[in-house]
Amino acid sequence: MATSEMKSYSLSEMKDKFIGEKGTEKRENYEYELRMDVLGRMIKTARQERNLTQEQLGELVGVKKSQISKLESSTNSATIDTIIKVFKALKAEINFNVTLENQILKLS
Repeated sequence: MATSEMKSYSLSEMKDKFIGEKGTEKRENYEYELRMDVLGRMIKTARQERNLTQEQLGELVGVKKSQISKLESSTNSATIDTIIKVFKALKAEINFNVTLENQILKLS
């Protein structure tokens, strides 16, 4: 009985093949949208855990409910300043790590 082996691919290989290799515009857009989606879900989860409505969070941050809605649904690119304000209003810790020429810079 002949057996055929299936080739398996890593997630990175699949992204390279179907989305584009790292550094290409299509891949960079994909990665950015993915990060914004994760960030939006984190904001929504933290807001719900604090029993806040989008309107209440918006008032704490100084923005309209619609901007909170856009952040949560990842349809809006937000400034770092707005993201920091949102997480501070949620009393959540946020950290940014930046690697610059093999040095890690942290912003808390």
